[in-house]
Amino acid sequence: MKLKYIGVIILAIAAMFVGIYLLQPEEKALPVVEQLPEQVIEEVEPTEYLFGIPVDSFEIYQSEFGKNEFLGTILDRFHMTALEIDHVAKASKDIYDVRKFRKGKNYTIFSTKDSIPEVAYFIYQPNSIDYVVYDLRDSVHIYKAQKELVTQTRKASGVIQSSLYQTLVDQDLSPALAVRLADIYAWTIDFYRIQKGDFFQVIFEEQYVDGERVGVGEILAANFNNYGDNNYAFLYDQGDGDDYFNEDAESLRRAFLKSPLKFGRLTSAYTKRRFHPVQKRYKAHLGTDYAAPTGTPILAVGSGVVTHAQYSKYNGNYVKIRHNSTYTTQYLHMSKIGKGIKPGVRVKQGQTIGYVGSTGLATGPHVCYRFWKNGVQVDSRKEKIPPSKPIKKSKRADFDVFAKEWKGKVDSISVDVPNV
Repeated sequence: MKLKYIGVIILAIAAMFVGIYLLQPEEKALPVVEQLPEQVIEEVEPTEYLFGIPVDSFEIYQSEFGKNEFLGTILDRFHMTALEIDHVAKASKDIYDVRKFRKGKNYTIFSTKDSIPEVAYFIYQPNSIDYVVYDLRDSVHIYKAQKELVTQTRKASGVIQSSLYQTLVDQDLSPALAVRLADIYAWTIDFYRIQKGDFFQVIFEEQYVDGERVGVGEILAANFNNYGDNNYAFLYDQGDGDDYFNEDAESLRRAFLKSPLKFGRLTSAYTKRRFHPVQKRYKAHLGTDYAAPTGTPILAVGSGVVTHAQYSKYNGNYVKIRHNSTYTTQYLHMSKIGKGIKPGVRVKQGQTIGYVGSTGLATGPHVCYRFWKNGVQVDSRKEKIPPSKPIKKSKRADFDVFAKEWKGKVDSISVDVPNV
């Protein structure tokens, strides 16, 4: 009997141990981690571009057109046949005529790196900004493009010692700035009468390509002090496009330019008594003479209709323009009359109507500029011509704030003028 109970007890204990074992949580097997080899990342050299073309696969040749050098003479060196060159020239005709390629202009050739190199691209640069791409890889594809133009705002000032042009050159400023200032003030300042001591202050845009200065953009604001008088100019758009206005909200644009030439030298003013250099006697000179090199463009000082464009013994080649019922102007001694200028043709202000010469009764190249008001010849330099398109009333408050801000910027530009 005792043995029976002992057997039961042993079975119970065994069952208890089995139960405890079965209740233990299942041990998860650990994942086997495979040791991967270290990954090596190659550094890729950045692709270099020239004229928007990757240069990696090409040999690059850069030069400029020499004397009596043409597209054919250059491409011939790279084993292009005369037939292939002719095909390129004809394909280029409507995009850029290869006959306009000029001595001293830069070109670039992208050629293959084969034992016998072939031209893949030919690039022609007519100036610092524009270029023409000839893609010659499979078929001829030609297109125009431009280098990136970077614009920076710059301030400058100067005191006139001899001429505006020389003052700018002396300060390492672009001579193109003189042309821009002359354009802006063409209606208000006679640049043939600027004098030593006149000065300017200007805020303008300067343009760069590849870090090299290539031109002048807009003049944003300026002051040109002429004979002691300040002449402010602020670039403002009142809804009709950009134009220049002074601090009184008046347009700098007038019905007539101050002179028919952009640059030159005033040699004889309007007078009732002048000793004539050819006729050797005193007589009235009812015009204003501006001397300039032969071929200098002569501009219509205002819009109007041509009434005369012909030659006469004393006037030489001349053009006469009726601007309205009040004003008429005349331009004498031209070397030649402008293309298409004839009676009945309407011309615009600033349009070239002829070129400086010495035809007729003249001792040297100049233009004699004459001005009629109500049928009577008068001194154009003394006429007070009202401005056109002043600031609109609806824009006046905005303009006054705008002009005050820019006037402060201009006035802050230092200029070395005594007692200013």
